[in-house]
Amino acid sequence: MSLRLSTVILPYLRWHEGGRSAWTRAEQLGFHTGYTYDHLSWRTFRDGPWFGAIPTLTAAATATERLRLGTLVTSPNFRHPVNLAKELISLDDISGGRITLGIGAGGTGFDATALGQDPWTPRERADRFAEFVPLLDRLLTEDSVSYEGDFYSAHEARNIPGCVQRPRLPFAVAATGPRGLKLAARHGQAWVTTGDPKLFENGTSEQSVGAIRGQVEKLTDACVALGRDVHTVDKVLLTGFTPDRGRPLESLDAFVDFAGRHQELGFTEIVIHWPIPDSDFAADQKVFEEIAMEAPTQLR
Repeated sequence: MSLRLSTVILPYLRWHEGGRSAWTRAEQLGFHTGYTYDHLSWRTFRDGPWFGAIPTLTAAATATERLRLGTLVTSPNFRHPVNLAKELISLDDISGGRITLGIGAGGTGFDATALGQDPWTPRERADRFAEFVPLLDRLLTEDSVSYEGDFYSAHEARNIPGCVQRPRLPFAVAATGPRGLKLAARHGQAWVTTGDPKLFENGTSEQSVGAIRGQVEKLTDACVALGRDVHTVDKVLLTGFTPDRGRPLESLDAFVDFAGRHQELGFTEIVIHWPIPDSDFAADQKVFEEIAMEAPTQLR
């Protein structure tokens, strides 16, 4: 299988001051999917402009025709499955069935406390995620859902006519722990990783590849336990969080080497950040566009 190349466009630009043009250019460059972060604010961008993921993707859907669109990733930190399902069904309709939901358990960043709650522990996040994903699955596939759980409830929640994509839009489940990988194996059309965060500061590229290989093996085990062929699960690497940092975007050859090593691990999609000057995602726009246009043909 050829390796797909996608991009993630952070929602920090006003739509009419560079936001729209980034999404339309992504389509022109031939990216498979354009993703955006689903946060209320994020890290070093906290004190600057930052727009909502769902409205941004809705605008992108009306500005493009072929580009798939999605979140990397949505989490329970400030989302409820009932509201989210209605928005996703609407977005899938507006886009003509081009939406992928990247979904994860969330972290301890600004989203975790923006609604006034104390940040959840890793176990609490995992508990909520384990309830969130199956309920969202039902809400996107059934006309009416009633449910009473430990964290979420739904009372005759109507979602007619459902998704354009059947039986629902695809889930790309971000996970590295056993409970999350089980959710990816059971509910995911794709699995997402950023690598091993423990290696980001002081690890090597070789250690990172080894750690990611181990994650793929654990995903395989989770699929086997459920009687699923792991090859039916797309494997997505969101770059920028491995020890390589921005080096793969320094040249076409550097990127092809980086992507090829991960393609050998079974990855079917690599996601690179749209360049943002004076940030962790700074990169030469010309090199970035060369990678977008040339790398996929070299990685078939």
